[in-house]
Amino acid sequence: MGSRDGSGVSTGGQDYAADIDSIREAQARITPHVHRTPVLSSTSIDAVAGKQLFFKCECFQKAGAFKIRGASNSIFALDDEQASKGVVTHSRFLHSGNHAAAVALAAKLRGIPAHIVIPKNAPACKVDNVRRYGGNIIWSDVSIESRESVCKRVQEETGAVLVHPFNNKYTISGQGTVSLELLEQVPEIDTIIVPISGGGLISGVALAAKAINPSIRILAAEPKGADDSAQSKAAGKIITLPSTNTIADGLRAFLGDLTWPVVRDLVDDIIVVDDNAIVDAMKMCYEILKVAVEPSGAIGLAAVMSDEFKQSSAWHESSKIGIIVSGGNVDLGVLWESLYKR
Repeated sequence: MGSRDGSGVSTGGQDYAADIDSIREAQARITPHVHRTPVLSSTSIDAVAGKQLFFKCECFQKAGAFKIRGASNSIFALDDEQASKGVVTHSRFLHSGNHAAAVALAAKLRGIPAHIVIPKNAPACKVDNVRRYGGNIIWSDVSIESRESVCKRVQEETGAVLVHPFNNKYTISGQGTVSLELLEQVPEIDTIIVPISGGGLISGVALAAKAINPSIRILAAEPKGADDSAQSKAAGKIITLPSTNTIADGLRAFLGDLTWPVVRDLVDDIIVVDDNAIVDAMKMCYEILKVAVEPSGAIGLAAVMSDEFKQSSAWHESSKIGIIVSGGNVDLGVLWESLYKR
């Protein structure tokens, strides 16, 4: 094990923002505040996929997504003086509100204020989730510059601590608890498929899983309309896109400087799928698995069903595949429109 510094612990000589110890610490810290989500399987889906699949259902998590893990770890790790000033975050990407809702709920569980900066044209369902969990909504203009400016002003005025959705060691460690649970529930898994966006979830999953079983395969699933991570892996450096276009509204972020090294080094491959495949996977989850998932949560199944995966060496070397169903916060208007168009 490499040396410890302020940002985390090194693995194999490379410093990462988290490690198995910080992830186990996170598990102990957040266990009273989050659900231990179930793992589901379906022989019908296995028959179609040609592999044994195990669905880690974070759609049943508090606030409807895995984000409560990282948010809870970040907020409950604060000392009392920091916590007394509250926390702040902003909805960086217009349609994705899982992090904002998770921060609001985690702050409510700790009994501290949560200031959530949201653009004026954010979908009502996302705003309602934040309001439901007691978040103090502060409106901004639509641009990311406005959101960041308002967020900075709130920090200066209140002293609130910023809770980043992915590029933070406590967030990454919290998300890694998904992997600890999954491998406790189904230790024989040889491959885990994880949605990728900013990289907080897959970084935590990879760091925990590879520490427990160095030979385990970690695959990312990414939408074609937001394939910056696949491009980054190919280029060997972080690539950002001028715009994104995908139904998977939770997968529109770009990698951060803490998540990129983990993705670069520990993610074995990235499978890119189009929106039609994501909608097909959502239908399968609804009709066969009987689980309501958001597009970002269905992308792992879409990846398993893809020709890209079935033509890869990973397909032949995998037999028991864990799929992280990252969330179930569906914008029903978008869902109905997607199904109707088909």
